[in-house]
Amino acid sequence: MSFVPKTQAFSGKINSVTLGTGDKAVVLGGQNTLPFHTFDAPTENAPKIGVEISDLASEWIAPALQEFYAGCQTMADYARRAETMPGADFLTLHFESADPNGRNRSVEECVADAKAVAEVVSMPIAIMGCKNVEKDGQLFAKIAEALQGKNIVVLSAREEDYKAVGASVALAYGQKVGAESADDINLAKQLNIMLKGLGVAPTSIVMNVGTAAVGYGYEYVASTLDRIRAAALAQSDADLQMPIIAPTSTDTWGVKESVMSEEDMPEWGNQEERGVQMEIATAAANLTGGADAVVMRHPAAVAAIKQFITELV
Repeated sequence: MSFVPKTQAFSGKINSVTLGTGDKAVVLGGQNTLPFHTFDAPTENAPKIGVEISDLASEWIAPALQEFYAGCQTMADYARRAETMPGADFLTLHFESADPNGRNRSVEECVADAKAVAEVVSMPIAIMGCKNVEKDGQLFAKIAEALQGKNIVVLSAREEDYKAVGASVALAYGQKVGAESADDINLAKQLNIMLKGLGVAPTSIVMNVGTAAVGYGYEYVASTLDRIRAAALAQSDADLQMPIIAPTSTDTWGVKESVMSEEDMPEWGNQEERGVQMEIATAAANLTGGADAVVMRHPAAVAAIKQFITELV
C-alpha cells in the first residue's frame, strides 16, 4: 500500500498585506498553514526580509558592515546601497537618533531623510522610531504625510498612542500601521481590536508582537508566536490574523555576545561572527514561530536567512 500523507487543513487564514508600489511591492501573509508546512499546502507568500538602515549606521563597527556601506554619508546613501543587498525585500528606516534622551534630532530632519530615501529607492519602506511615545507620534504622522502614496508601514502603534498613530498614519494618509505589543497574545489582540475600532482596515494592520535575542527570554516570544498563529488558523480568530513583522537586528546586535570585544572576551572568538550568528539564530526562530517578515542588518546574516527561506518554501 502506498503512503498517503495526511494534511492538516485550517479554516483560518492570515491576511494579505501589501507594502510598497510597482514591481518591488511585497505581500506579507496570505497563508493558511503553520510556518513552512508546505506538506500541508503551498506557501502563499514566502517570508520577507527587511534591511535596517539606522540614522546612526555610521557608528556600526562590524567590519563587513563598514565595508558594505563604505563611502555612504547620508541615510539616502545607505538606503541606496542596502537595496543592492542580496536577499533584501524591503528597507526599514530606523530613526533612533530622534530620541529626546539621546541626540534629539528634530522631526523635520528625520522627515527630510525619509523623503530623500523615498526619492532614490524603489523597494517598500518601513519606519521605526526612537521608542519615545510623544516623539514617535509626531515623527510617524509627518513621515506618513511626506511619503503619501508610497504605501509604507509605520512601526509602531502602541497602547499609549494607537489612536494618534492609527488616525494619522492609516486613516489620514492611507499607510499601513504596525501594532506593537510585548509578548502577550491578549495585548496583541486587544490592540488590533482597538485599531479596527478606529476604522483601520485589517488589511492595513501588521503586528510586532515582541521579540528578543535567543537566550534572552526568547521562550516568551516563542510561546506568543505559537499561540497567535494557532488562534489565527485553528480558531479563525480574525483579531489575530494580521501578518507579523519581527524587528530582529535591534535586539541581536545589542546583547553582550555581539558587543563584547575580542580583547575583553578572547575565549568567545570573533566579535562580528558572534553578532552574525546571533542575528541568524534569532531570525530563524522568529520565522519558524510564525513571523511573516524579519528586519535584519548584516549582509552575511541576510544571505543565510534568505537561503533558509528559499530551501524551506
